[in-house]
Amino acid sequence: MAENGCPDPKALEGSSCGLSPSQSEVLERCLHALTHAKDDSHVLAALLLITRLCPAGQLDSRTLHRIFEAVGLNLPARLLVTAFRSDDGSGLPAEDLISLGSALLAALSTEPNMVAHPQLLSTIPLILSILENGPIRTEPNSESKISQTGSATDSQTSLDEALACDCYQVLNAVCALPQGPDQLFARDAIPALSRAVLKNQTLSREKGLALIGHILSSGVRKRAWAKHSSDLISLLGIVSQNFCLAPDPARLEMCSNVPLFLPPSGVETESQVLKEIVGKLWASLRPLVQGKISKEHLGPVLVASACLLDLFGWELAGPPKFCCLLVNRACVEVRMGLEEPPGTEIAPPLQHTLTACYRIMEAAMEQACSQGAPSSPAPEQTAISGLSLQQSRQVLGVLEEAFSAEIYHLRQVEQTAYGDPFVFATFRSLCAWLAEETSCLKDDVIELLPFLIGYAKSHFKGGGEGGGLADWMSKMSVSDSSSGDATWSREAALRYVLPALCHLSAEDGPRRALLSLETPALLVDFLSSGWGSLRGQSGKTVTRDPSLETACSALLNFTITEPERVRSDPCFIALENMLSDALPVLLHKPRLLILAANCCTLGLMIGRLKSTHTEPAEPGRRRFFSSALSFLLSAVQSGRASEPARLSVQWEEHWEEAGELWRLSMQALAGCVRTQPWIISLILEDRWLASTISGRLPDRASQPVLEEVLCSLAHQSPVCRKDIAELVKSSETLQEMPQLGRILLEYNTHV
Repeated sequence: MAENGCPDPKALEGSSCGLSPSQSEVLERCLHALTHAKDDSHVLAALLLITRLCPAGQLDSRTLHRIFEAVGLNLPARLLVTAFRSDDGSGLPAEDLISLGSALLAALSTEPNMVAHPQLLSTIPLILSILENGPIRTEPNSESKISQTGSATDSQTSLDEALACDCYQVLNAVCALPQGPDQLFARDAIPALSRAVLKNQTLSREKGLALIGHILSSGVRKRAWAKHSSDLISLLGIVSQNFCLAPDPARLEMCSNVPLFLPPSGVETESQVLKEIVGKLWASLRPLVQGKISKEHLGPVLVASACLLDLFGWELAGPPKFCCLLVNRACVEVRMGLEEPPGTEIAPPLQHTLTACYRIMEAAMEQACSQGAPSSPAPEQTAISGLSLQQSRQVLGVLEEAFSAEIYHLRQVEQTAYGDPFVFATFRSLCAWLAEETSCLKDDVIELLPFLIGYAKSHFKGGGEGGGLADWMSKMSVSDSSSGDATWSREAALRYVLPALCHLSAEDGPRRALLSLETPALLVDFLSSGWGSLRGQSGKTVTRDPSLETACSALLNFTITEPERVRSDPCFIALENMLSDALPVLLHKPRLLILAANCCTLGLMIGRLKSTHTEPAEPGRRRFFSSALSFLLSAVQSGRASEPARLSVQWEEHWEEAGELWRLSMQALAGCVRTQPWIISLILEDRWLASTISGRLPDRASQPVLEEVLCSLAHQSPVCRKDIAELVKSSETLQEMPQLGRILLEYNTHV
């Protein structure tokens, strides 16, 4: 500034407003007036001149800072609050106050440091009310009430386009902050903007829809649908209507926007309105899938199709011929995208498309694999209705080719790329296939096992980068089907491969490869870690984790088929110690009965492989076997022998899963009695024999395994033999056991 208070000509150089020297001089005088203003009237006059002289979006950073220093955020916030009061007494039109306040906020919001200021954030409910209802006047109230009601008793007035632009500028600037979507969600931006779109307010279809899309593409998506599902379904109806009415060329361009407004899988899927909307979207998508479209447009079409499948499966997709075509196009895209020479980099847009193709393949996979296996039909919502056996075989064939391409791609992955989200997406897709089908491509799968185990181990042991994967799982709404978890954890990769390991460990060739990779030790570590998390839970807070049960099943396969490895591998000693700690606690967690059955079976199967000895076992082993006896007894329903056999209440709802484990445990117990006779003392102390025989067996299939246990006891212990002989006299069940009868007769004859 010059000494007379006039602007220094040198200070005007480099102005970014594109003003003439005379206009720049006026701007400087206005800024000087702002700095020395004695009251709000002087401030308003100077600001009005500035906004008319230079549009807010063109103000340079230096000028914005000078305005902020002179005015601060307090004034524009006060202007909006004043405009919303009916008795402010200012004498100024509310529209002018709103226009000026919004223009100031829009200008100040172009500076990142100002956007995050609490005073600017506090104006968001008022700005949302303007966009939803126009520049109306309301009764004086808290900003939260304005936000929640979003309207007032006065009539709605028109919303000027310039004012709407300023309001959206502020909201978009806030949304661009790291926590911006959360800030907008917390201030109910979703319902306000949705209603603005439904009312077709000024710029709502152009800018409002895009802003909602940005918010929903962030981590608040699930929370938004949980809290505002009604508003969002109505909004989706508008999006769907626009999409369906658009001509094919425009519809192709709109495909990439549709997924932004669809609910996450599992949210509101029972809504009939949502079902109708999805059905209409499919009707408009089908011609695009069936037509000849460019590779650039095919990607968004496949992504939209995958998102619709996530909601209702194949139920609304269309006739079998179309469903087969969709699967075929997805599989061809995967092959073309992945079967590139080593070192070829896959561009992010193609990665996004291929990830969607994986979801289409997964949706088709269970249906194709279940043909000819009526005992395990695909769930109704995932079934391709009316699929013939020939079509099913064709689908299975193209799926096999696509999964072969995934194997080819994963073979090339270096350990430095383990943190790449696309690698995880491909790994997850292949694991889903292997969970259903391990007979196809067996040699290729065995060759890939070092990568699968190494990848899962790297993340589980903390060697992989998890940040990018966590973001990817959140944005893609990937859920861990084995545990119901939708967030990234270091166990995620291992959880996905577990079902495949359960199948592969039952086959000789793959099992040898898994043993060479120290897979049992990895499974024991996973089981121990999972139990550490579960043991602190109690009552209704206990959450079943099927992945732990699957890990037990894989370890059981190793235990049954590789006895020498079990006897020599230190990891099985660690497993025994963990089971000794876990089973006594699991007895008191009825929600974890299946895990308890797995632990009981696994511990007894290991116990039967131990060397014969008669000395008392150490306390941990005694505790395990005592708990195992109690657990097995808990399945037997006590009562009169003449009554029909019935399971105990605790086991009844789980018997379909737990029954086979109970029978395996009884067989293993018979083996333990032969190899570790000291267990007989526990059986006698707990009166287990009398309690088991006096109860009613769960089913006829249980009789042979009970007979095996009784025969072992009769062979090993004269006391047990005497007790059993007495019990036979009053038990029709025992009298129907021929092998037991022969043993008792043999000993009686000998005596």
